[in-house]
Amino acid sequence: MVAVEFNRVLINSTEYLKPFAITLTRDQEQAKDLVQETMYRALANREKYLAGTNIKAWLYTIMRNIFINNYRRKSKQQTIFDATPNDFLLNLNQGAVANEALVNLNIKEVQAAIYELPEIFKTPFLLYFDGFKYHEIADMLQEPLGTIKSRIHFARKLLKSQLERN
Repeated sequence: MVAVEFNRVLINSTEYLKPFAITLTRDQEQAKDLVQETMYRALANREKYLAGTNIKAWLYTIMRNIFINNYRRKSKQQTIFDATPNDFLLNLNQGAVANEALVNLNIKEVQAAIYELPEIFKTPFLLYFDGFKYHEIADMLQEPLGTIKSRIHFARKLLKSQLERN
């Protein structure tokens, strides 16, 4: 396909992209950015388009992939946008602690509650708490995956009820 013809087809397809972009982003400005990025990527990858292929489907795929990649990138940053008039960025990793002694007391209560759990629940829960994935814990303890998930779930329920009583 000749570059001029490709550009004409691409420009004609822009109107179909806008509603899809709004559906994905739920925001007019982000939708405009998404359409623009999609058009840029389509132009940059013009040689990958095969003549006769449904260009709308090709553009929708590009747009969806851009949206998914941006979403994943934002979720990994763990930064949220505060929509107050001052437009502050808040870092989720920072927390306000009113009283460090109270926090230490709560941690001690939680640790005590964990060690009071029955051994059948405590071991998988501690492994999960240490960062192991469910399937890794199942392999270590030589138990079925569903059993491990259930035990961790019941450990959480027991901890919650025990800590609410204190």
